[in-house]
Amino acid sequence: MISALHQLVPAAEQGAVTAHALEVRILLREMGISSHILSDHIRPEYADVATFYGELGKPQRGQALLYHHAIGSWVGVFVEQRPEPLLVDYHNVTPPGLFARWSPDTEHGLQWGLEQLEKLAPRTATAFAHSSFSVADLGAFRRTEVVPVLVDVEAAEPDEQALAALQADGPTWLFVGRVAPHKAQHDLVRALAVYRSLYDRRARLFLVGSSASDAYTGMLLRLADDLGIGGAVRVTGAVSAPVLAAHYRAADVFVCLSDHEGFCVPLLEAMHHDVPVVAYAAAAVPETAGDAALLLSSKDPAVVAAAVHRVVTDRAVHDGLVAAGRRRREDFALPVARERYRAALERALEAM
Repeated sequence: MISALHQLVPAAEQGAVTAHALEVRILLREMGISSHILSDHIRPEYADVATFYGELGKPQRGQALLYHHAIGSWVGVFVEQRPEPLLVDYHNVTPPGLFARWSPDTEHGLQWGLEQLEKLAPRTATAFAHSSFSVADLGAFRRTEVVPVLVDVEAAEPDEQALAALQADGPTWLFVGRVAPHKAQHDLVRALAVYRSLYDRRARLFLVGSSASDAYTGMLLRLADDLGIGGAVRVTGAVSAPVLAAHYRAADVFVCLSDHEGFCVPLLEAMHHDVPVVAYAAAAVPETAGDAALLLSSKDPAVVAAAVHRVVTDRAVHDGLVAAGRRRREDFALPVARERYRAALERALEAM
């Protein structure tokens, strides 16, 4: 009988993995199961919810571990060596080669993550993943389940001052996610340049999220300048939840041209804020979006620009996508997702 299921994450920081782990902790405690979050790198704002993984102590009777895996880490090595029953929550490992040009350290971490995934497989009772796309990486695991990401997209109201500052004439494009090569913000910049040339020179693009590579972020800004749209591309860095909500409220369209997503939580956030979505149909994006996005098979800048123009100017298309988003977001609403995750946990614990 499992009485404690402690969660381990490589880093306790702002982002989907830590937010998910916090929701899982709430769920476990409601189930009567003790759960603490342990990590290696703990951001100051998370010091009250996470502790250093080395403080886990000796194995206890009735204790199991849940490891959230997305990159190689010393936490992963620690988990490999522990004797407790193990569950893995797989948040997907980005293909390392996508970082080769921009961040060799990140490339190494991702390659390490793939190697650790193989090492974890033999001792894992059940591995969870957040899409069928991600489950395909788990062929070495004997038991897998697709589970929802637990994320509260209704957590914050918009910061009114930030919202007022974001108001402007002309279409506002938005993409939310780490500024990183696999998320292909460079393709968004190129598409915006074509859109401004063909349709509306007032259009702007906001890229909201922390930087995964200073070299890549610098390239984006130089690219925008070279294309003559430097003033129209805003790279905001990480923002608070209320300011993020303001960005969604101010946006006319959410555009995602990412090459690799294991789920893509910002799609749900856009749907929550009634922002229509245009997205490149790669990785798990079609699975997450369902019929609530205008999905593209090409990232040609002219194709993307034409798709965005249609969504922005054709009221029937716009309203149809918003309505589809309202339906789709209900499939991932937190109460629904919690019950699905709870059922998966119960099955996994019974199988231990």
